[in-house]
Amino acid sequence: MIRVLLVDDEAMVRAGVRAILETDQAIEVVAEAADGREAVDAAQRHRPDVALLDVRMPRMDGLAAAAEIARTAPETARVILTTFSEDAYIARALGDGASGFLLKSGDPRELLAGVHAVADGAAYLSPRVAQRVIAELGAGAGDRMSRAAEARAKVATLTDRERDVMALVGAGLSNAEIGRRLHLVEGTVKAYLSSAFGRLGVRNRVQAAVLAHEAGLVAPSVVELVETSRTESSTTDKDQASRLRNTR
Repeated sequence: MIRVLLVDDEAMVRAGVRAILETDQAIEVVAEAADGREAVDAAQRHRPDVALLDVRMPRMDGLAAAAEIARTAPETARVILTTFSEDAYIARALGDGASGFLLKSGDPRELLAGVHAVADGAAYLSPRVAQRVIAELGAGAGDRMSRAAEARAKVATLTDRERDVMALVGAGLSNAEIGRRLHLVEGTVKAYLSSAFGRLGVRNRVQAAVLAHEAGLVAPSVVELVETSRTESSTTDKDQASRLRNTR
């Protein structure tokens, strides 16, 4: 069960988001908060797997609350869920270690997918936010070449196994998926990630994935293979669910 802390200063918004989350039997909303200070307190009390935070709230905004939760309850993945997609918000959230950035205007399925992804140790950006990040990364050929050279120099400090893990982080795999692909237990994957993040100077999976792409670690064929595998897995799960319903 994925335990979620829901943070928004509007009660009707919280009710709507909760209704969406409760359509997934694997997700449980364990607490709600109406501002950033309440969110920090609730995270410390309930130790949720995921905190969903709005940006603009009284007393303490969601970005500051996410940063404080990272300090006081680091095991809780922080996801910004907001109406606002300003570049400054995105940069600050990801720079402070948020695992995801979702827009309230997005498809409800994005919300559920994002919660599952970050709870499993991956990162998740809504498509519109991902487009902004990619556009920023692609601004200026000279800057792009400079970043690529810097990224390759950082990656050169990693061990072979750390590079393998980083390549799969760049392809969007969760810790469990990386473990299965490399025949490692999940705890070992986390240890490799912790070591690699320290060497690379990154604070979260989003920054790590960007650096992996800039360094050329992520082959397009790997991404295609992952997407195909997930599609086949989803189809299999639906078929199994259908067969179970038909036998009842």
